[in-house]
Amino acid sequence: MKYLVSAMLVVVGIIHLLPLSGVLGSERLASLYGLQFNEPNLEILMRHRAVLFGLLGAFMVFAAFKPAYQTVAFIGGFISVVSFLYLAWSVGGYNEQVGRVFIADVVALGCLVVGGVVHAVLQREV
Repeated sequence: MKYLVSAMLVVVGIIHLLPLSGVLGSERLASLYGLQFNEPNLEILMRHRAVLFGLLGAFMVFAAFKPAYQTVAFIGGFISVVSFLYLAWSVGGYNEQVGRVFIADVVALGCLVVGGVVHAVLQREV
């Protein structure tokens, strides 16, 4: 069962690492999100966002192998995923690329629920 917790954190970590490539520039951001990032301020903010997602993703993969950090990783993952899903749902009208991010976050949410439940059960047994 503890391997299931680790596997779920790795999957969610990888999903969060995918936007990290956006740090390479506006062309990569455009391919990720289907938008133009010609305005320098927006490019800076989105590239910084890519770094933050990379940090969260790396932490989640790290926590997959360090049980002491798994609770924090699940909390961070839930906040990230649920906030994006809520924002996308409440605003609506997003393009195909953002729709793919939405689907990826639905998958991530499923992994977080499964992994989080198993993690909580294992914590109660200790």
